[in-house]
Amino acid sequence: MNILGIFEERTHLYPVHIFYEDTDFSGVVYHANYLRFLERARSSFLNLLGITHANLWDEHELAFTIRKVAIEYKSPAKVDDHLVIHTTYDHLKGARLLISQSCFREETLIVKAEIEAACITASGKPVRSPEFLKNELGPYLLES
Repeated sequence: MNILGIFEERTHLYPVHIFYEDTDFSGVVYHANYLRFLERARSSFLNLLGITHANLWDEHELAFTIRKVAIEYKSPAKVDDHLVIHTTYDHLKGARLLISQSCFREETLIVKAEIEAACITASGKPVRSPEFLKNELGPYLLES
């Protein structure tokens, strides 16, 4: 699998290897680290489409911010586990992006998350997503 992951239809699959530094004293992944893994998967999804955070900022003075995270921990992951994060960008509504993510160890669901991101300007003001973003994400959304 590519370091940025791969697409299977509209779902992006991103590999994560669990290192000792990702765990707490008991060898179980520390709960906050899943937010980092999920962020990497969302960014890798966009990178595979040719959208980078640096270019979004440099060329359009736009960025994404996370407005809401609903996360459910289902099963622990441990050191040396190999996980795969499944990411779908579901809806693009004005400034908001609604994203679904699930983390699996083989067939076992580890974490499930619903993310609401927003496109913002340099001053932090929400702004409608630009046309190029709509065009690139369009084929992957539940509804365009």
